[in-house]
Amino acid sequence: MDNRKNMFAVIALAVLAAYGSYMYGVNAGKEQARAEIKTAQAALAEKAAEGAAKAANPFQTGANPLAGVVDPLTKAKKVLNPFE
Repeated sequence: MDNRKNMFAVIALAVLAAYGSYMYGVNAGKEQARAEIKTAQAALAEKAAEGAAKAANPFQTGANPLAGVVDPLTKAKKVLNPFE
């Protein structure tokens, strides 16, 4: 009878240890997932803020509007410069 009580105690202890280690692993996995989600959310929020700031900037232009315009004073500079 004493042997059965010891065996029951050992089995109960093993089951409790297995359950405890399982729950510890689940909680560790949840914490890691939460940390990954927070970093991903922070990166997305920063990217969205940058996009909103760029879209709301009225002074930003895509290209130089005077890129194709020729300087009309180029010939006058050459004519009026006595040192050339």
